[in-house]
Amino acid sequence: MSTTESADNDQLFVLTAVLLTPAQFPSVLGDDYPEVCAGLGLEPYAEGYGLVLGQDGQGARWTVATEDVSLVACAVAAWDCGMEYDLSPGEDSIVAALPGWPLALAVAAPGVPEPHDPEPEAGDPAPLTPPDAAEWGPAQRRLGADEIALQWAAWREQVDGDVTFVGPGEQPHPGVRRVMAEAHGYVTEPPPPGRVRSSFAAGEARTLRVDGPGWSMVARTDDIAFVLLDEEPGEVHPVGRGPELPALLTSLDELAARPV
Repeated sequence: MSTTESADNDQLFVLTAVLLTPAQFPSVLGDDYPEVCAGLGLEPYAEGYGLVLGQDGQGARWTVATEDVSLVACAVAAWDCGMEYDLSPGEDSIVAALPGWPLALAVAAPGVPEPHDPEPEAGDPAPLTPPDAAEWGPAQRRLGADEIALQWAAWREQVDGDVTFVGPGEQPHPGVRRVMAEAHGYVTEPPPPGRVRSSFAAGEARTLRVDGPGWSMVARTDDIAFVLLDEEPGEVHPVGRGPELPALLTSLDELAARPV
C-alpha cells in the first residue's frame, strides 16, 4: 500500500489501481471506453487515465483519476509480480478526485475507519458505486467474457475441436447470428474505442474481446469464438471457424485497440 494526496490535500491510502484506456479498462463498467468514461464523469481522451482507489484518513472511499498512465501501469505490473511500488501521482497529473469506488474491493487501509462514502458537500457528484453483478445482466455478461479470456484453455477443452457455427439440418442461433452481423458491421463502420480490444495469446495468436449492445464475444485469432448474450443468462455459445470466422477475426484484430 502507498499514499498519495487527494485534490483537497488529504492523505490517501492507496489500495489498488487500474488502467482506463481504450485498450485496457475494467470491462464490468461498460461495453466501450467512452461509456466507462461517461459513467465516471471523465472526458474520453485517447491517452486514457489511471484510476487510483483508496481511503482518506477518515476511512472515506476516493477514486483519483490521473493522467500519468505510465506510472499506474508500472505500479500494476509491479504489484502483479508481488513487488512493492510506491504509487504517488504528482498533483499536477490529477484530473479528478471522485467520491466512492467504481469497483468492489475486499481490502481496506489499516488504522483508519471502515470504508464508507465521504460526507457529500454542495455540488459534489454522487459517490461512485460498483455495478450490480449479482444477477445476470450486462455487467455479469462482461465479467463472464473476462473469465473465458482468462481461462481460455479450460473453456476450449469443453468444445469439440470440429465445432461448426451451424450443424447439419440446424438453423443459425438468432442471437449469435445477430452478434456476427454486428461484428461484421464494425469492420465497415468502426465502433467506439474499446468495443474491440486485442491482447497477447499463445504463439502468434491474439485474444480478441468484442462487445456490443447486449452481447460479448471472446475469440482467438487462430481458433474459435465464444458468445454471451444478455437475453440468455449464463449461456455460452461456441462459434466454430468455418468459412466466415477467420476473416472476420483478422479484420477485427486490425482495427482493435492494443495495449501499449
